[in-house]
Amino acid sequence: MIDTLTIHTQPTTESRLATQDFDHLEFGKAFSDHMFVVDYRDGEWQDAQILPYGDIPVSPANSALHYGQAIFEGMKAYHQADGGVALFRPLDNWARLNASAERMCMPTMPEELFMQGLRELIKLDAGWVPTFAGSSLYIRPFMFATDGFIGVRPSEEYRFVIFTCPVGLYYNKPLRVRFEQKYVRSAEGGAGFAKNAGNYGAAMYPTKLAQQEGYNQLIWTDASEHRYVEESGTMNAVFVIDGRVITPALSTSILDGVTRRSVLQLARDMGLPVEERKVSSREIIEALQAGKLEEAFGVGTAATIAPMAVIGYEGHDYELPATRPDSFSKRVGAALDAIRTGEGADVHNWMVAV
Repeated sequence: MIDTLTIHTQPTTESRLATQDFDHLEFGKAFSDHMFVVDYRDGEWQDAQILPYGDIPVSPANSALHYGQAIFEGMKAYHQADGGVALFRPLDNWARLNASAERMCMPTMPEELFMQGLRELIKLDAGWVPTFAGSSLYIRPFMFATDGFIGVRPSEEYRFVIFTCPVGLYYNKPLRVRFEQKYVRSAEGGAGFAKNAGNYGAAMYPTKLAQQEGYNQLIWTDASEHRYVEESGTMNAVFVIDGRVITPALSTSILDGVTRRSVLQLARDMGLPVEERKVSSREIIEALQAGKLEEAFGVGTAATIAPMAVIGYEGHDYELPATRPDSFSKRVGAALDAIRTGEGADVHNWMVAV
């Protein structure tokens, strides 16, 4: 078994930090100087390294390219009020990575290896953590099969990598969305709960069609009836109806979002009733028409809170009420920001110092 205390580090000889324009960050396009890399072969993880960020050579017969054994996570580190850096709920991401790995017939990642590699990487690239309001260091752990073999079977070798990128806001205005009632993101019993690459690739074409119609994203519905809400784009969906915070219950077709968990916990802390259950598109539209739908928004690591301004349903666009300063999404977003930056009380111990 790999000795996690001796991760080999090769610092870059040409840091790009001085040339990075932090005032004009495009989400996911600027990458920090280093990456953590570890390989799985002969039944164990080996050769943990921190290397300069760069390309990864693969065989044309790479089985991840042919058969889709590829998973990833999305998480963030934040600049703290005391000048330090802290991670938001990293063990939740580690656990979800392993759940995805098991579903995709891939090896799991030991907690100690994941956390030590992550910490050492963030310490080395701490200068890349932006400090302006709404900013963070986005962290992308991922794993993919590395066998050069054309045959439908689980790979015998894998590579795990973590790289990072400084980011600002993902969305800068409320979203126009519509219910998807033809295409399917995932079905019960499938891999929709896992963060495997295929889920996202299959969602691109229906999303492109919606964007051509003037929408930003879709609200996915269930595969059998196209009646019940599942997710919104790449986020979990949350609705506030008559003072109740309502979200679809988790299933094998819905991702167990870390931001979702956090928002629901903070709602309970605020004394709001929380309902995790089936939510139909018809219920949402009827609540909107009756003036009972107070707000709707997506929650996810990249966007955190993404308010919806318009929901399309059966060829008609329904405008949602403008988000009030005292709305739940505003209050919970501010609470999350305060916890993540060290300016608010972290009563649930979500933050982990680097």
